[in-house]
Amino acid sequence: MKKWLVVLLAMTMVMSMALTGCGGGEAGGAESDTIKIGVNYELSGAVATYGQSSVDGVELAIDEINAAGGVLGKQIELVTIDNKSDAAEVVSVATRLMTEEGVVAVIGPATSGNFKAELPIANENGIPVISGSATANDVTAEGTREYTFRICFSDDFQGVAMANYASKTLGAQKVAVVQDKSSDYAEGLAASFIATFEELGGEIVAQEAYTAGDTDFNAILTSLTAKEFDAIWLPGYYQEVGLIVKQARALGIECPILGADGYDSPVLAELAGAEALHDVYFSNHYSSLNEDETVAAFIESYKAKNGVEPDAFNALAYDAAKLICDAIERAGEAEPEAIKEALAATSEFKAVTGTLSIDENHNAQKALVVIKLDNGVAVSAENATL
Repeated sequence: MKKWLVVLLAMTMVMSMALTGCGGGEAGGAESDTIKIGVNYELSGAVATYGQSSVDGVELAIDEINAAGGVLGKQIELVTIDNKSDAAEVVSVATRLMTEEGVVAVIGPATSGNFKAELPIANENGIPVISGSATANDVTAEGTREYTFRICFSDDFQGVAMANYASKTLGAQKVAVVQDKSSDYAEGLAASFIATFEELGGEIVAQEAYTAGDTDFNAILTSLTAKEFDAIWLPGYYQEVGLIVKQARALGIECPILGADGYDSPVLAELAGAEALHDVYFSNHYSSLNEDETVAAFIESYKAKNGVEPDAFNALAYDAAKLICDAIERAGEAEPEAIKEALAATSEFKAVTGTLSIDENHNAQKALVVIKLDNGVAVSAENATL
C-alpha cells in the first residue's frame, strides 16, 4: 500500500475516534441515552445530615421517574459528588459537574452559604441550579439569579411568620433573642423576627450571640435568667441549637423556644435530649403529620425505600428533583437554556411541600408550617398566619 494511502487511512481513523469521543460526552444532547443531572451536596462535614437527607430525597424522586419511563424517553442519570460542607469544595464540584460531567442542571447544595458559592459557576456556564433548602434572602438577588432557583421560602418570610406566631398564637409580649452571629442564615432570621415582633407591639428584652462551633452556652443563658421574657427566639442550626436547648432547660429556663427550619435534623434530639425538647416551635416546609394524599404517598414510598420516616430535607430535595424533571419535560429538550425558561414559568406545581409557583425573582410561592415538639417528638403542625 502506498505511503500516502496509509497516512490518509490513519488520519481518517483518528478523526472518527475523536468524533465518537465528543458525541459520547454530550450527556444532555440528542445523541445520549441518558440525561445527566448534577447533585452537589454536603455528604460529609458540619452539615452532612442535611446533605445526606437531601440526596436520599433526590434519589427516590429519580428512581420513581426512571421507573415510569424517564423524561423525554430517556433515563435520568445522577452525578453525585460530596462538597464536604465547604464553600471552596462547592465551587470545585460545581465546576467539575458543569464543565467535565456534561450535566444539564444541578441540584443543591443544601445550605444558603454553600449554594451561593455555586451561583457564579452556574452563571458562567449557563447551567440552571436549584436548591430545596437555601433560604437566605440574597440567594436570588438581582444580578446573580438568572440561572438560580429555589423551592423553599426565604428567611425573611420565616422570621416574619414566627414573629406573628409568637405574638398572636403564643401571646408572647417579651422575647429574648439568642442567635448565631457567624451565620447569614441566623442573621437574616433574627433581623426579620425582631422588626416584625416590635411592629406588633412586642419588646425584645435581650440579644445574646454565639458562634458556630461553640459548645458551652451557660454564660449567655445565665445572663438571661435575670431577665423577664415569655419566649426565646433562637435562630440557628441544629448542632448548636440542641446544646443550647439542653443547657437552657438545665438552668430552669422553661419558656417556649422558637426557631426555623435549621432545627430539622434527627441529631437535634440526640444533642438536646428528648426531655429538654418541650414547648419548642419551629417553622418548616413540610410535616409528616400532613394528611394530604401527595404527602402520604411520598411518606409511604420513602419509608419503603429507606426504612425511616422522611424529614423536610428529604421532601424538599425530592420536590426539587421532580421539578427539574418536570421542567425538562415541559421544555421539550434537555438543554440548559430551555430548562431555565421552563423553571421560571412554573405555576401551580403539585409538590410534597405544597403547591408552588415560581415568581419573577425565581423564588417559590407557597405556605409555611409551624411544628411543635414535646419530648423530642412532633406533636402538631399548623399553617402560620401573617
